[in-house]
Amino acid sequence: MAFKIILLLIVLHTLTHIIFAQDSIEFIYNGFKDSNFHLDGAATLHSNGLLQLTNYSKQLTAHAFHPIPLNFTSSSSHSFSTSFAFAMYPEIQAISGHGIVFVLSPTMNFPNGVAGKYFGLFNSSLDFLPSDNIFAVELDTIEDIDFYDIDSNHVGININSLISNASAPAGYFSDTENQNKSVSLISARPMQIWIDYNGTTMLVHVTMAPLNIPKPSRPLLSLQVNLSDIVSDTMYAGFASSTGSVASSHYLLGWSFAQGGREAQNLDISNLPRLPRYGNRSRKLSVGSMVLVIVISVVVFIIGVVFYIIRRKKYEEVVEDWEQEYHLQRFSFKDLYNATKGFKDKEFLGAGGFGKVYKGVLSSPKLEVAVKRVSHGSGQGMREFIAEIACMGRLRHRNLVQLLGYCRRKGELILVYDYMPNGSLDKYLYDSDKPNLSWNARFKVIRGVASALVYLHEEWEQVIIHRDVKASNILLDVDMNARLGDFGLARLYDHGTNPQTTHVVGTVGYLAPELTRKGKATTSTDVFSFGVFVLEVACGKSPISTFQGSSNGEMYLVDWVNECLKKGVLLEASDPKLGRDYDADEMELVLKLGLLCCHPKPEGRPNMRQVMQFLNGHSILPEMLPFDAKAANTTFSNQNLSSFPISSAGTSAYASYSSDSILKVGR
Repeated sequence: MAFKIILLLIVLHTLTHIIFAQDSIEFIYNGFKDSNFHLDGAATLHSNGLLQLTNYSKQLTAHAFHPIPLNFTSSSSHSFSTSFAFAMYPEIQAISGHGIVFVLSPTMNFPNGVAGKYFGLFNSSLDFLPSDNIFAVELDTIEDIDFYDIDSNHVGININSLISNASAPAGYFSDTENQNKSVSLISARPMQIWIDYNGTTMLVHVTMAPLNIPKPSRPLLSLQVNLSDIVSDTMYAGFASSTGSVASSHYLLGWSFAQGGREAQNLDISNLPRLPRYGNRSRKLSVGSMVLVIVISVVVFIIGVVFYIIRRKKYEEVVEDWEQEYHLQRFSFKDLYNATKGFKDKEFLGAGGFGKVYKGVLSSPKLEVAVKRVSHGSGQGMREFIAEIACMGRLRHRNLVQLLGYCRRKGELILVYDYMPNGSLDKYLYDSDKPNLSWNARFKVIRGVASALVYLHEEWEQVIIHRDVKASNILLDVDMNARLGDFGLARLYDHGTNPQTTHVVGTVGYLAPELTRKGKATTSTDVFSFGVFVLEVACGKSPISTFQGSSNGEMYLVDWVNECLKKGVLLEASDPKLGRDYDADEMELVLKLGLLCCHPKPEGRPNMRQVMQFLNGHSILPEMLPFDAKAANTTFSNQNLSSFPISSAGTSAYASYSSDSILKVGR
């Protein structure tokens, strides 16, 4: 009895291992003899192993699925790789029925699937919901306006819908000729498709080529999507196909599939079944059918041309081959247009010196973003400009707004950033309808911005000068952490270099004196702007304001705080909205540090690493003496900084800017 129980346990363990090992399933079919596939509709298996999905009859559906389900419960099983060889024979040359779809689905049965444009998967009464759990790659030979198809010869990646999340005209990259080449899906010639999904990077790559050409080095199209949010624990892999009012015959010659991060095996082209001779058919079109086909084709062509012209004008983008060198995600204008609801006013977040910003919600993956439309010329410097934007996209710091990607369309560049739900800092300082920021929150913001500037000036592989540090460019995330924004249009340079510029960029009230005279932006001019920003946060006043008791009307905030220091009433410069609800030592430190950063001479200012040391209490701020910003020889001695720890990146360096000079007046 004990032996039987042990034997039973061994059998159960073996069965369990077999069941749960499906997360690493791998198979290859060079022809489909003895495949035991689940076939329905018009799908037929020929004696030589050729799998025919549809024939030349109209309004057909066909499904062919691998009978063993795939296990998508583990993280490694979400990665998969597959390739298949196919051919499409149109009934009349250059006029085809609908195409072939590779499908991952929780079921092999589609009783409600309709022929034609629905591929036997959906019908007009079905809503496409995330719960459908369908991932598909379509080889579509009909341009359907309802589904926003780009043309009548395209490859698309679809999530729970017949509207493609990404699509491209059918073609491949020729590594031997180093150029993109187009192909016709209905050429009656065998071709191969590769579909690869990496569960770590969450990227789908689709590649294609004629059957006799190896897999190209560049994919035809890509989509970033988290399939773990889409697929069910158990899925079936297979194919769907259909014909409509015009018929065509679709064939599969071979199929390879692998899960768990392995690459699908290469098909043995020499062992694939032979295709039938194209045009060798017993039945021919009647005259009436021929006339009907011609009329339908003409109508579809006219509608397609009109729709194409309208779509092209609405969504036309500028795409150049060299942009692929920079590896920065490129968003389609259509996706950004839909995400912002057509750049409607109700999604408008604000306007900067370089463009308007809108809130958007991307559909796949679902993500809130800020979308900035920036006007630009299409001149010779665009390639360099994109290169710098790509570099900015590699910046990673908790106090910087993350640049996610870009899009180029006609005369504008569109930048996509992380969305900051609490908006910009200036609204909390000046708008009465926003809650008053506590001193602890303000001090946290100051330290966060200082940390971001240390990273830009010293810690990244190149020196980045921001050139527009101010309250309106500081955004607050969901936890009210400061994020320095608008750095995507700053320029960068290598450590140790010293390029020149004559273009003044920034905001009046934040500009260092030497910048307005010499037009040379340095890390020290950023420090000056930071100093004005620090005083702005502590005092709750804009850089140019009217101050009580001032006989001169408007004056600079720096001069007013300096006067308070002269009179020995420095703390009276603090924001009246704070009352006395602040740490006096921290307030005095911040006000003096702001003045120190605004020293009229660059050599009198600390660098940003020294600023962080003062804010963190790791260094003692030197004794402050009031200075005269208008005097030729300031009374503030540079020797006051002699005790500072010197940073390796604390040198005076410059950066260039190629855009037009822009001066913006502060609040």
